[in-house]
Amino acid sequence: MNLESDVRDLWQRYDDGDVDAESATVDELDTLDAFLDALEAGEVRAAEKTGSDVTSWEANEWVKRGILLNFGLRETLAREYGDVRYHDVLPLRDTEDLGDRGTRNTPDGTAIRRGAYLGSDCIMMSPSFVNVGAHVGDGTLVDSCDTVGSCAQIGANVKLGANTLIGGVLEPVEDAPVVVEDGAALGAGCRVTSGFVVGENSIVGENTLLTPRIPVYDLVDEEIYYGHLPANRRAFTRFVESSLGDLDLFAGGAYKPAVVALDIEDDTLDATRREEALRE
Repeated sequence: MNLESDVRDLWQRYDDGDVDAESATVDELDTLDAFLDALEAGEVRAAEKTGSDVTSWEANEWVKRGILLNFGLRETLAREYGDVRYHDVLPLRDTEDLGDRGTRNTPDGTAIRRGAYLGSDCIMMSPSFVNVGAHVGDGTLVDSCDTVGSCAQIGANVKLGANTLIGGVLEPVEDAPVVVEDGAALGAGCRVTSGFVVGENSIVGENTLLTPRIPVYDLVDEEIYYGHLPANRRAFTRFVESSLGDLDLFAGGAYKPAVVALDIEDDTLDATRREEALRE
């Protein structure tokens, strides 16, 4: 049997109530450890792009179930990391392999949970956190006060500005997680949640909220999108009139948040390239 079939079989027995944290055997826990090792090596991922379009990301449900098994079949234990004591079902990730790949994580506050992948030449500034199942591509910057949630898929050469939140998702297992594709740059204070997909090479202004509930007014395609930002866009928050204004509940009418997307301008790209030069 391969890893996928082992995880599927173990999930079925767990779902049927035949195994739990108290009855899990060494062999079953070894399967979970091998699964976490595969996540950390980038051999399996919680979601994959099945086509060329930004909307073609699909969840690997067996991978998400494997992560859930690590919570369902493990007991919470007292653990230590440096001088910090904590209680969790999973330890933090061993980071010995990062140096060999040129990836840096600064001291006093960078935490990588077991089952997370970081590629080559990444930078994690403290404090920041990458959760189980997340996949962070080569050359990506995770800046100070950033959180990369469970199963989030972050592409190569992405810049996550300071105080950026990338939401996580484990359930329902069929839902694809948050995705930020290659080359995208998110300004400080951005929030990306609920399976939203940021297209490659797009630049998002600071403090922008990207979620499927907020419309993206794409002035390039002249379309309104929900749940994704197309590739090669410059996006920022604006407020548009709300239907609540018709009810006269607010003086001057009511407004709701929206995202406006334009072509990336040359000066915006030049500024991004100058910032990237600081890494060289």
